[in-house]
Amino acid sequence: MAALDEPLTKLVGPRTAKALADGLKLHTVSDLLHHYPRRYAERGQLTSLDELEVDEHATVLARIEKVTLIPFRGRKGDRLEVIVTDGRARLTLVFFNQGWRQKELRPGAQGLFAGKVGVFNRTRQLASPDYQLLDEEEGSDAAEQFAGRLIPVYPASAQLPSWKLALAVQTALDKHLSDVGEPLPAALRAERGLSPLPEALELIHRPRNQAELERAKERLRWDEAFVLQVALAQRRAAAAASPAVPRARVAGGLLDAFDAKLPFTLTQGQQRVCADLFADLATAHPMHRLLQGEVGSGKTLVALRAMLAVVDAGGQAVLLAPTEVLAQQHHRSIVEMMGELAEGGMLGGSDLGTKVALLTGSMGTAARRQALLDMACGDAGIAIGTHALIEDKVQFQDLGLVVVDEQHRFGVEQRDALRAKGGQPPHLLVMTATPIPRTVAMTVFGDLETSVLDQLPAGRSPISTHVVPALEKPNFLVRAWERVREEVAKGHQAYVVCPRIGDEEAEKPKKRRAAEEDPEEPGTDRGAESDERRPPLSVVETAEQLVRGPLAGLRVEILHGRLAPEAKDEVMRRFAAGRVDVLVATTVIEVGVNVPNSTAMVIMDADRFGVSQLHQLRGRVGRGSAPGLCLLVSEMPAGSAARARLDAVAATLDGFELSRIDLEQRREGDVLGQAQSGVKSSLKVLSVLEDEEVIAAAREEAAALVAADPELTEHQELRAELAGLLDADRAAYLEKG
Repeated sequence: MAALDEPLTKLVGPRTAKALADGLKLHTVSDLLHHYPRRYAERGQLTSLDELEVDEHATVLARIEKVTLIPFRGRKGDRLEVIVTDGRARLTLVFFNQGWRQKELRPGAQGLFAGKVGVFNRTRQLASPDYQLLDEEEGSDAAEQFAGRLIPVYPASAQLPSWKLALAVQTALDKHLSDVGEPLPAALRAERGLSPLPEALELIHRPRNQAELERAKERLRWDEAFVLQVALAQRRAAAAASPAVPRARVAGGLLDAFDAKLPFTLTQGQQRVCADLFADLATAHPMHRLLQGEVGSGKTLVALRAMLAVVDAGGQAVLLAPTEVLAQQHHRSIVEMMGELAEGGMLGGSDLGTKVALLTGSMGTAARRQALLDMACGDAGIAIGTHALIEDKVQFQDLGLVVVDEQHRFGVEQRDALRAKGGQPPHLLVMTATPIPRTVAMTVFGDLETSVLDQLPAGRSPISTHVVPALEKPNFLVRAWERVREEVAKGHQAYVVCPRIGDEEAEKPKKRRAAEEDPEEPGTDRGAESDERRPPLSVVETAEQLVRGPLAGLRVEILHGRLAPEAKDEVMRRFAAGRVDVLVATTVIEVGVNVPNSTAMVIMDADRFGVSQLHQLRGRVGRGSAPGLCLLVSEMPAGSAARARLDAVAATLDGFELSRIDLEQRREGDVLGQAQSGVKSSLKVLSVLEDEEVIAAAREEAAALVAADPELTEHQELRAELAGLLDADRAAYLEKG
């Protein structure tokens, strides 16, 4: 394998190697061999010149009759015009700024020319065709072979076009294909009928037909799925082998007292997931569980019951939230649910109770000092906070459970830093309200056990969603604001969501905001097309226009990530108390905000948000007994991809279906955590959305192999492949805890 790790300088020279590294992040021979074509152009069958049809892909066998280099008038550059004939008709070949081709395209030479037939000045031509010149003795066999072959088109860069990349790949194949190892076990290859890896690499780069191409892809899909699943199986095995303090449920404690206070019965789904959590917590190995559930399915209640069970068992639990608004909301709702049970050691508190501490980065000195003290001495059985919980000065007496809310907002290092505060590895519960298709869960979260809450609590109302085409039908937008006034007249409240804050002075110069600030701004929208449209609508300007116009007379306030923490908390308190009619906000309200009286939401420039994000946002309404209404305002025309996304959101409340649509429209590197790990996705052929059978089968095979050979001592090539595809950073990403 050492030959494949050689730098590309030795293979293609320093200039090309630098272009490969700078533009495509390709550094070694192995990198180049695994840089697959993104598509394949078909040359088509050999065609007589007098039978050519415009817009058809054709390959012709012809002799060069005339070659002319024509400079452009009034500007730099030139056009090389080549006239070819097959004895019955003529065809023009055109190459722009490629005068050097005169050296090989000489009159009298015979060749095969392939491209798409076009017309210029009523003359048929091939622009920049692919070609192969033939010796006189080469007959029709060579011509037929050339015509039928697929032309690989590579992901390229400005410095290195696809055809130069193809030459570099050909060089790598010719010199190093014999050095390629075989990471898949022989028994697995035989059972699945998979090609050897060297053959698959040859065929992915040099396929003669679609059948060969599909055979190569089938093998390479298995490589990618199997290597990833082996890494995940090793993580699961390591977690199962590491020690943790068991936190078995204790009868007659804080959890039982809390359950006795609940004014409702848990759903069957909540009961099932809680049973899973209690079973995991009682073991001597750390729990690693992903809890995913639809918006409003009661994940926070489930997590709280797990935290109370840990407190009963003598430990502490911490809930990590991505924003101050969400951390404050969690603290407020948990304290309200617990009542006197959240006042342990305080006057009027329950003897069974504990303190619930809140820690955020912008708290006052006195409150911060008290929270740190309560956590360190163990008085606070539950701590809730933001990234501030990760700081070195934060200590716990006995950390038993870490709950991470909206895990996609956190990097691996942040989760690791919090878990490291336990004497032994604490149990880990990761929550997300973004539904994850099964294949993605197996691929990205394959080292976590998964629980799903897909049953909404009783009393939750349906949400109707409609697209408001503001440019095509401006009267629809007028009606939208009328609907908001109607909801307020009924005693309800509404949200208006905008993509941008609008605090222009604060936005210049654009600096990276702290993670606790509003996470969404223009340029960070998920799923929106990049374009030259007007700037996104802002909270500040929209609120001013609404107060002066369609919502005049209503109590309108704003909320965004740059408000002072005290101001944000006060706005949310007033809104929750019903003293604000309409809250104009950024996506700072996307997760966790729970105001049952809010029934309407208007999302401005809705096309600038991703599908899953829109689904999250609308989950803020319809949380009480009254039905919810979500209006998606957009200026994008009907038929555009952006409008198609909005129509999809309006058509279903099924988060799993929407998450699939969302992921289909995004790069798979995003799916695999590129934003968190900064590492290029290792999956090039495997689709986490389409290849469920391969992923599931690879997961079973990997689990069996790791169980039999945990250190892969009998599979050295596989170990080397793991090291290459899953470098240290990416391996750390896979280790969700």
